[in-house]
Amino acid sequence: MRGAFIVLAIALFYAVANAQQAPAAGGRQGGGAGGARQGGAAPGGGRATRPPLFLKEEWKQNAANDEHPVSQESIGNSSLELKLYGKEILLTGRGGDENNPTHVWTGTCAGPCAVALRDKTNFADLSGLARIRWNTKTSGFHQVRPALKLADGTWVVGDRADGSTRDWLFTEFNLADVRWLRLDIERVVTTGNILPNVDLSKVDEIGFADLMPGSGHGAGGWVDVAQIEVYGKPVAR
Repeated sequence: MRGAFIVLAIALFYAVANAQQAPAAGGRQGGGAGGARQGGAAPGGGRATRPPLFLKEEWKQNAANDEHPVSQESIGNSSLELKLYGKEILLTGRGGDENNPTHVWTGTCAGPCAVALRDKTNFADLSGLARIRWNTKTSGFHQVRPALKLADGTWVVGDRADGSTRDWLFTEFNLADVRWLRLDIERVVTTGNILPNVDLSKVDEIGFADLMPGSGHGAGGWVDVAQIEVYGKPVAR
């Protein structure tokens, strides 16, 4: 009797072990919850896909290759409009020179300032796996932060901060990982507390903010922003 009990216990042990090792129907062995989250999840289940390139701007120098106020003529992409918030935002650098690429410079901004790009025919859906990639360099404690104007006119600025003081550096980030504050665009200052929910499915303007005044030429405090790429889905205006 005791021997039969032992045999039955061993059989039950192996049955349970085999059941735990077998993958669930329709699933992949070893995937787990982490595997399902990798790359993001689409609404209603399934895997989210990376959105296409929505806009790219590398800036356009003038014939003299000198330092001058940035303007609509500085935009190389004819589908984009330039929006400036703050005074004395300059364009400098030389195209094709990786040590000094054509870029926007905030060193002479008397106060905080921001620069944004607006697609003439589309809003941008920056939800899901939308991301920004840009080439930046900073001086002092200045930082480059994403700034967005939503379709309803609300401005927000992110807690994501980039800018190497050592050299030009390409960085990219997912907007879904950014936390946002309201931005008073007239003064280019933050207001209120971290927003619990920001709908990025329809964004009107996309750019960056430097929340500190510039210190002028030479070592001090300022922001350089060269190439900007935004990956998101177009939404007709």
